[in-house]
This record gives sequence, structure tokens and C-alpha cells, in this order.
Amino acid sequence: MQNHYDLIVIGSGPAGRRGAIQAAKLNKRVLVVERGRRVGGVSVHTGTIPSKTLRETVLNLSGWRERGFYGAAYRAKKNIGADDLRRRLDITLGHEVDVLEHQFARNGVDTVEGVATFTGPNSLSVLSSGGVADYTADKFLIACGTRPYRPAHIGFDGENIVDSDEIIELTRIPRQLVVVGASVIGVEYASIFSALDVKVTIIEPNSVLMPFLDRELADEFLHDLRERGVIVRFGAKVVSADVVGPQHCHLKLTDDRELHADMVLFSAGREGATEGLGLDACGLQTDERGRLTVEKNSFQTAQPHIYAAGDIVGFPSLASTSMEQGRIAACHAFNEPAQAAPEFFPYGIYSVPEISTIGMNEEQARERGIPYECGVARFRETSRGHIMGIQHGFLKMLFALETRRLLGVHIVGEGATELIHIGQAVLNLEGTLDYFVENTFNYPTLAEAYKVAALDAWNRMPKQQASREVTARALERARKVVGG
Repeated sequence: MQNHYDLIVIGSGPAGRRGAIQAAKLNKRVLVVERGRRVGGVSVHTGTIPSKTLRETVLNLSGWRERGFYGAAYRAKKNIGADDLRRRLDITLGHEVDVLEHQFARNGVDTVEGVATFTGPNSLSVLSSGGVADYTADKFLIACGTRPYRPAHIGFDGENIVDSDEIIELTRIPRQLVVVGASVIGVEYASIFSALDVKVTIIEPNSVLMPFLDRELADEFLHDLRERGVIVRFGAKVVSADVVGPQHCHLKLTDDRELHADMVLFSAGREGATEGLGLDACGLQTDERGRLTVEKNSFQTAQPHIYAAGDIVGFPSLASTSMEQGRIAACHAFNEPAQAAPEFFPYGIYSVPEISTIGMNEEQARERGIPYECGVARFRETSRGHIMGIQHGFLKMLFALETRRLLGVHIVGEGATELIHIGQAVLNLEGTLDYFVENTFNYPTLAEAYKVAALDAWNRMPKQQASREVTARALERARKVVGG
């Protein structure tokens, strides 16, 4: 049948595109349905790539990285406007879409633009500008992603009060920005606009910033924000947010305080983009946030022939993990072996400065009753840090006292999302403190902070244990030399 496929993928974001290409490489006939004008999904058009491109543009044009040497007043470009930010964004997004379209074409993946709606367990219709077309498939992968949560008490107008998708289309740079919700997305945008010297206020109903982070890491980041003039109000909820005049927004909080700003970004969660998908017709239901429940190893839904991957299945909702989920789902769907997702994966927050973390934090180690020791290296103490003018940020590692194994790595500062991969490799290979102490790192680099932090931890280890370990390794090396 012309319109029958082995696999139909709904959504072309990280999970959808990786699942589609994986199935195509297994010689399966694949169709990708994308409701947007071009392939790429939220990740390419309003989420991951745009926000990171905006961050890089702001850091370059503002001269942020050079201010440690030339002072807070230094600017690479004196007057930065919204057009300056959009120019680089448009170039980057165009390139990303071209690469993705080429990947689909090279692997023989068919694509269609339109809104997919299930009409039965193995069939769906696609509504596009050209009309309605019907398709059937043996297997399905739902990778439709999420959209910003938009509660009724927030007066969104797409220009002054915006969600995290709309802020990418900004036509002006605000003088005062209120960010509602200290989510990862909210913190990223708050710190990016702060780097443009925008006066930023963050409203967060919880009592801590990003509770999943190591507390020392979160405290360092929060201190950095406040030093830059960012106001963070914890324990406060927004009762209402409205546009009351040209570029004038008014917010009421539960503690009877009021705020005024010329732009508000509401970033307090996302919900599954399943509206119109007709899940009832295929026997599926979502939770209160529109997400689907899946089997964690195969990503099968309650319907064995239907899989779901990416943000639509909830935590961790990262582009990197979504790609792996899509690949694993496609392999499982066609009975092909697939390596399970690793237990430990890096979490990257592209704020200013960056944050990245993998493995256990101190709070988790204490909860599990694991005796541990920490080592910390501050970037300003490294030669590379001096060269780059870095004033803040550190790398922190946790090691088990009994086995010396690496338990977790937590980084805040320049290049954190790149540096984390060294720790990721050692952690997943069950390496120990000795790897960092005994190996040589390029000098001068920020990666040298791993050795500094490891030596810091080694100095804190019980001396008797450390001496035994050093002696045992020396004896082992001696045996190898003499052939014993």
C-alpha cells in the first residue's frame, strides 16, 4: 500500500528524528509527521538550539567573557538590539534544518507537514494545507514534545507577557524583565538577559533554586546572580500578571507585593503537546500534564505497537537523552538489540555561567549512607582561569571513602557542559580518584581542575587508607617491571 509504513513517527525533534533514522537504517519504511513549517521540532525552532544560540550571541556581543579584564563597562558592541540577536539565530536555525532535511533524504525517510490524528490503533490522518491524507503503520513512535504551560491568570499577549517559546521572537530588549518560575529554562533566560545588563527579577514559589542540584553548586550560582543585581524572590506566587499600558506589565503576588516591568517571561513548566492527537482512538491516555507513561527500558506505551520518547514521557526532558530514547524505541520496535540508556548521564544548564552535573550530589550520598569525601577546584585558581579572566565558578567531585570510586561531578562556570564529559567517562567506567591524581592533563586548561579537585579530595582522605593505597599501587607496578 502506498500509504502504509513500517513506522510512523509523530514529531521531528531529537527523539523523533533519531528514532526515524534508526528505523530507516534497519531497512524499514518510515514516515515522519511534523506539524511545524519545517522539520526540527521544539528543539530546533523554539527550544534547545535557539536558546543556546541566543546565549552565545549575547556573550559575544556584550563582551561578557572579557569583563574580568576590562571591567563591567566593557562592550564588544555598544548598542545591542533585538535585530542583532535575531541575525545569528536565523543563520543557525536555517543550517540546523538543512542538515536534518539532508539526513532524512539520505536515509530515505519520508516527511509530511501537518497535524496527525489517530483514527484507529494502526491508522491516522494528517491535516495539512493540501487537505487530509490517511496513513497506516505497523508501529508508531509518538515524539510530539511539549509546549509551555499557560495558566489562565497570566495575561499572555505574545509581546509583553510571553512564554518560553515566544521570547525567541522578541522584537525589543526589555529594560526590566520579570521571570516567573526558576525552572531550568527560566534561569537560563534570566541569566542571559542579565548579561545584557537588563534588570531581572525571578519569582519562584519554592524555597530553593533548582532543588535537584548539589546545594553548594546552587548556592554559588545564586550568589553570582545576586552579585550581578538579579533579584530572586523565593516563596512567592503570582496571583495575576497583566499588560496595563505600552510596554508596562503589572504583577500581583500572594504576599500582597506588586511588581512592575516592561516584559514578563512565564516559565513555570511545560505540558505534552498531545492536543488533537486523538489518543482515545488508539487506546492511550495522558496524565494531568499531557504526558504519556512508558516502560522505561523499551519506551513502549500501554499499546505494545505504540512507543513514546522525548519530552512527552517526562523526566529528564533533555535533547541528549531524548535522542537515545528514540533510538532505543526504534530498535525495540523491530526486535533489534539496543544498549540500555546509561545509569548516569550529564545534565547541562546553559545559563550564564553554565552548570553541569552527573552522578550523586552530597545530599544523595548522605541519604544513601555512603561515606564520602569531596574535592573542589576553583577556576580562578587555575592558570587557564587567570588567562581567561574567570572570577567565579568551581568543579567539585565526590568520592566514596571505602572504594575511592567517583560518585559525582558538579560544575558551575565557563565551559561546564563540555568539561563534564571527562567526569562522565570516569564515572561510567567505575573509575576512582587515582585516575585523576595519576594522569596528566593539558596545561593550561580548565580541565586541569579535575586534577586539582582530586588532589584536594586526596588530602582529605584518611591518611592511613591513602598510604595503603599508594603502597599497594607501587608494589603492583614493581611486580610488572620485574615480570613478577
